Amino acid sequence: MLTVEKIGGTSMSALGDVINNIILFERSGHKLYNRIFVVSAFSGVTNLLLEDKKTGAPGVYHQLANYKDFHKPLSNLITKLKQINKSYASLGLNVVEADQFIEKRILDAQAYLENLANILASGYVSKEGILQAAREILASIGESHSAFNFTNILQNMDINATLVDLSGFNDHHSYTIDQRIKHDLQHIDFQNTICIVTGYAKGTEGIMREFDRGYSEVTFSKIAVLVQPDEAIIHKEYHLCTADPVLVGVDNCHPVGNTNYDVADQLADVGMEAIHPKASKPLEINDINLRIKNTFEPEHPGTLITREYISNHKRVEVITGTDKLVMIDIYDPGMVGQVGSDLHIMQLFHKYSISYTFKATSANSISIVIWEKDFNKKLITELENAYEKVAVEKMAMVCLLGTNMDQPGLLAKSAAAFAENGINIKSAGFALRKVNIQFLVAREDFDASIIALNKAMA
Repeated sequence: MLTVEKIGGTSMSALGDVINNIILFERSGHKLYNRIFVVSAFSGVTNLLLEDKKTGAPGVYHQLANYKDFHKPLSNLITKLKQINKSYASLGLNVVEADQFIEKRILDAQAYLENLANILASGYVSKEGILQAAREILASIGESHSAFNFTNILQNMDINATLVDLSGFNDHHSYTIDQRIKHDLQHIDFQNTICIVTGYAKGTEGIMREFDRGYSEVTFSKIAVLVQPDEAIIHKEYHLCTADPVLVGVDNCHPVGNTNYDVADQLADVGMEAIHPKASKPLEINDINLRIKNTFEPEHPGTLITREYISNHKRVEVITGTDKLVMIDIYDPGMVGQVGSDLHIMQLFHKYSISYTFKATSANSISIVIWEKDFNKKLITELENAYEKVAVEKMAMVCLLGTNMDQPGLLAKSAAAFAENGINIKSAGFALRKVNIQFLVAREDFDASIIALNKAMA
């Protein structure tokens, strides 16, 4: 049974647990093999290289982008990564080899970055292209570091492990990402080795340019499509649960046993990614089943996501949402009866590359919900110049998701749960297939809304 498996950054940082719970759990001899592991950088490393994903705190990249000295941050990075190496000595990592590898890689990267900085300073070429190349170079370092360490530890445990560094750092062939993956994997005997592959893959199209920070799951997906495994697996530090256990309590939710790719897309649409949507689609199209497992509970089968799964019973499978949204309400009495009245509005959103997660209409108004991080004052100014009134309000969305929840009374039960807890529904909506019923509430009511719906659907 061939599997392609993805290990996230938080799990990678608990490398001892990864080895015991994933590599060795109920396996020995040749059962260890026939597995391809795509690894992320250790937790926090890509933040140091680029920027903090949550807070936006600048990393090495921003020194270069702002014409500042990036040599000291790179030197500090070497020190930090060597500290990480030292922490894995007890697992059998050859720290001297690991230190030599990462120091050489960063110094080689520094030479490339110096050339880019000189070209950037000349003013003769596009700044955007140069900076994108810098992001690619920096991003590749994190996965090369973690993959080298992981492979080294396994080899020192007398496990046949093969490092596949897709960063192509010293390979100047003009491969696309797919071509590089195929080239680097084509001669490997998967039945007799554990394959450790970098989540970053170098290609002419630029994986950061195409997918930004979701690139490691895209690499995972592309490898799965190439080798057609029996199953694709993502190891996370938590289960995909029916609701957030931090909010509702661990006794009031449970792992989702089965669902389908449609529900996975709905989860991604509200920021709760089981898998990056651009990574899930190729798996779905190629009919490759995906399993989400908890790294720290290896005995649990996790959540199986398939193309065709429909629950035998009408039920809500997941209650989730986000409190990081903004609603933009555009009002104009000229809309009533006007064919295509929202066309111009959508053109403005497209102009500013802003996607929406929810839209509701009335005779004279259109309400559009976007991510708060995408909010753009220039868009609002253009809307205000074109329409009579534009209002902006911070918002939260809570969702009922499921593969088979088209049941009478579900909306009534939800509305009653909100009413009983003094929560006002700002707006609501769902498509005909009813895989996602969405409720807009005040941001301060988000937690209470999740708890109320979870209790009502129990």
